[in-house]
Amino acid sequence: MIKLCNFKKETNTMKQVAPLRYDVIFKKAFSVPEVFNAFVRDFLNIEFEVDTVETDKTYTPAIGNVAAKFDLYAQDKKNRVIVDMQHVRYPDHYHRFLHYHCAALLEQTVKSRDYRPKLKIFTLVILTSGDKHKKDICVIDFDPKDLQGNPIGEIDHKIIYICPKYLNKELTPSKYHQWMEAIEDTLDEEVEESKYTLPAIQRVFKIIEKDQVTPEERAIMFDEYGEEEIKKEGFKEGLKEGITQNIHDTVLRMYKKGLDIKMIAEIAGIAKKQVNEILIKNK
Repeated sequence: MIKLCNFKKETNTMKQVAPLRYDVIFKKAFSVPEVFNAFVRDFLNIEFEVDTVETDKTYTPAIGNVAAKFDLYAQDKKNRVIVDMQHVRYPDHYHRFLHYHCAALLEQTVKSRDYRPKLKIFTLVILTSGDKHKKDICVIDFDPKDLQGNPIGEIDHKIIYICPKYLNKELTPSKYHQWMEAIEDTLDEEVEESKYTLPAIQRVFKIIEKDQVTPEERAIMFDEYGEEEIKKEGFKEGLKEGITQNIHDTVLRMYKKGLDIKMIAEIAGIAKKQVNEILIKNK
C-alpha cells in the first residue's frame, strides 16, 4: 500500500531592500506623496493630503543667522498644515530640529498679520540609528498647560522624535507599531512582507527593493557608508585616547596619595613598568 502525503509548499516572503538609515533611500521612499501622507496621518492623527513632497527644502532668504535645511517638507494648504520630516542623527539633534521647527514658525509669522501663523507646523524626526535616551517616542508640545498638566488647546505645533529601535509592544501606541517595525526591519537589508498590512508600507518596500536602487543612488549609499565608518573610527580613537588619559590621571592621583607602585599597577590594571613610565613623564 502506497501512502500519499501532501506537502505544503512554503513561500518565502523575505524581500531584499536597501536600508532606510541611508539618507538617499529614506528620501526616495518618503518623498512619495502616498507614503508621506499615510505616515503623517498615522503619527499626527490629522487630515493631510499633498501631491508634492520637497526634498532638501531651504528658505530664501534664510530665517535667522543659521540656514535650516529640511529633509522632506510638504504643505497641505487645504488643511492648513506644514509637516517637516527629518531622519539624520546628530549629537545635537533635539536642539537642531527644534531650531528648524522654529525657523518654519518664523517663516509663517512673517506672512501673518499677527504672531499667529496661518498654518500648523509639525516636525517628525525619525532616528533610525537610535538615541542615547533610548525612548520610543518623545514629544515637544507647544500648547500651554495648566498646573495640572491639562493643555488649553491654543497652539497645535509640535515636534515628535521617533526611535524605531526602542519600539515597546506594550507601551508604544499600536498605530505606530507597523511603521516603526518596518523602518527597523529594513536595517538588515531584508524584510518579511507578510508581517505588514498597511498599503503604504508595502509601497515603501517596493520603492526601496534592491533591484530598484539605481547606480547613482548606490554610489551615494557607498559615500554615506564611508562617512559612517570614518565617524566610528574617530569615535574609537577618541575613546581609546580618553581611556589612556583616564588611566594616566588615576595613576598620578594614587601616587600623590602615597600608594606604592605595585598597588597602583594592580588597581589600574596595568604593568608596573607602565606606572613607572607615567611617573617619569610627569616629574
